[in-house]
Amino acid sequence: MTLHRMIIAAAVIAFASSAALAGPPEPSRDPLQRGRHLIRIAGCNDCHTPGYAQNNGKVDEKLWLTGDSLGWAGPWGTTYATNLRLMMASMTERQWLHHARHMEPRPPMPWFNVRDMSDAELKAIYAYTRSLGPAGTAAPAYVPPGQKAQGPAVQFP
Repeated sequence: MTLHRMIIAAAVIAFASSAALAGPPEPSRDPLQRGRHLIRIAGCNDCHTPGYAQNNGKVDEKLWLTGDSLGWAGPWGTTYATNLRLMMASMTERQWLHHARHMEPRPPMPWFNVRDMSDAELKAIYAYTRSLGPAGTAAPAYVPPGQKAQGPAVQFP
C-alpha cells in the first residue's frame, strides 16, 4: 500500500470513528418533525396506535395515535389507549399543556414521563398530533375491576 493510500485509509477510519462517536443527529427544530420524532421515541405509538408494537412499528402513519381496542387489564380494571388525535382536536395548546402536567390516568399509561417533558417537547407533540387531523373512533370505555372486558386484553398480575 502506498503512503498516499494509507493516509486516505487513515482519514476514512478517523472520519467514520468520529461520526460513530457523535451519536444521533440533533433533533429537528421544526416542531412537526420534532413532534413526530418524540412520538416515535417516547413509545406513544406502542399503545396509542393499533397494531404498532405487534408489527414492529410498521403501521401507516395515517393510523398513528388513533387509539386502540386492545385492553390493559389489572387490579385497576381494564383501560384502553386513548385516541389522541380526537382528544387533541378538541383542545387548545394551553389545555394540552395543562392536561399533560396534571393527568394521572390508570395504568399502564406512564403519565409521569409525559409530565416530565419540557414545554417545547409537549408543544411539538401537540403540533404534530394536530397536523395529522382527527381520525378513528374513541377507544372503548374503562371497565372497572371484577368486570370482564369485551375483546382482547393484556393481563397484568
